[in-house]
Amino acid sequence: MAEKLAPEQRHIFTHNGQKVFEWDQTLEEVNMYITLPPNVPKKLFHCKIDSNHVHVGIKGNPPYLDHDLTCPVKTDCSFWTLEDDVMHITLQKRDKGQTWSSPIVGQGQLDPYTTDLEQRRLMLQRFQEENPGFDFSQAQFSGSCPDPRTFMGGIHST
Repeated sequence: MAEKLAPEQRHIFTHNGQKVFEWDQTLEEVNMYITLPPNVPKKLFHCKIDSNHVHVGIKGNPPYLDHDLTCPVKTDCSFWTLEDDVMHITLQKRDKGQTWSSPIVGQGQLDPYTTDLEQRRLMLQRFQEENPGFDFSQAQFSGSCPDPRTFMGGIHST
């Protein structure tokens, strides 16, 4: 079930025809993936994550990324790692379940259709988490909540 709710693919942000980073999100976090340039010692890479800002670069050079984040993060739970030739930045969302249209402000925003798909996927993920044992993978969302007076088979309290 969980694999049905996981991000199907990473979103790619390109600038001037070059990939800047890839990213995906879950209910609780946004993950950024930056392919590292070859022939640079790993110890020279650095990343600083503030509650509303991310700074990525190579020591002694202008920053590769130095941008505000779309939404605030929990800095004590956010971190970065180097895996093979990729910097993986895990940003812990301050507001669980919030749908991000991009990790950084003004850069690579998802189109409205893709944002809607992400929001529906995260909603399914939340329902599944809050109701273990039930399969919501085929649920359809209209965007409105059911009337609580008619929910549960029309049972009313008087």
